[in-house]
Amino acid sequence: MRPLARHLLEMVLAMVAGMLVLGPARAALGTVLGLAPASPGAGALLMATDMSIGMAAWMVYRGHSPAAIGEMVLAMYAPVLLLLVGHRAGLLDADLLLVGAHLLMVPAMTAAMLRRPTEYARHPNGRPAAGHPLARVLAHRWPAGLALLLTADNWASPTLLGAYTLLVLPVGYLVIGTVRRQWGVPGNLRLQLAGLAGWSALALVAVLAGGTVGHWLVALGWLAHAGWDLLHHRARQVVPRAYAECCAVIDAVLGITIMLALLTG
Repeated sequence: MRPLARHLLEMVLAMVAGMLVLGPARAALGTVLGLAPASPGAGALLMATDMSIGMAAWMVYRGHSPAAIGEMVLAMYAPVLLLLVGHRAGLLDADLLLVGAHLLMVPAMTAAMLRRPTEYARHPNGRPAAGHPLARVLAHRWPAGLALLLTADNWASPTLLGAYTLLVLPVGYLVIGTVRRQWGVPGNLRLQLAGLAGWSALALVAVLAGGTVGHWLVALGWLAHAGWDLLHHRARQVVPRAYAECCAVIDAVLGITIMLALLTG
């Protein structure tokens, strides 16, 4: 099942990348051309198109058959078309249409994969990574690339975050460390509990300070956790390296964009 899970993860990341890159570009083009905003139904179909382009491009690179690519594209559109019936009948609002489509796409993709177990059990190589420097960089630094895609909107619209968000940072490490049974390593649990105490204290001070000072403390807390992520990335402990790399970029971007929001607000 590991090759199947790896294929599914790759394609989910590719379709998310397509949505995050093509969606804003399409919206910006529509604004320049003076086009009216799309209806919820049309918007859902456009979202499926963005995802399909990203996923199909990745599958072509990985050397999948045209039939498999076509089935995966159909798996993108099928949930949207199905839920559009309920939306047109007034049974689903716009939010449920989009959320439901996202949730149903993964099982639809899984069903498409199970139709061709032999193809997905192997791992097509596509073009050799050694001959393609960009592909090699993407293969080794995909967590950072994914993080940049997920936080792209923060650069365009910097947002202030509440002090409570700082609590998510150490709690995530504690949960993942527990699942991965990392507490048998001497000092691991003690370090994470110290981190929980530290960021909880910073969150409390930010709440008590309030206003601009509080937001600056939140920004510094996110930036500090980017350093925490890098330390764990180098130590290869508690969390997977891919998680630490992705979180380091996200934390740094959020910390910097909070500062930008404070300076430009």
